[in-house]
Amino acid sequence: MGEVVNLNRLRKDRAKADAKATAAANRAVHGRTKAERTKADKERARAERLLDGSKRED
Repeated sequence: MGEVVNLNRLRKDRAKADAKATAAANRAVHGRTKAERTKADKERARAERLLDGSKRED
């Protein structure tokens, strides 16, 4: 015989797993501190200045 499955419990477990996956994705996207964001912005600006300064004018 097959195993008895509570469909409500299965539905709730699936919803909980989906919520955890969504939360993990949101933490990855929005979970940076202000210091990390400003550091990344400064590094990006520095790289742009370096590239712009290295361009040759024809």
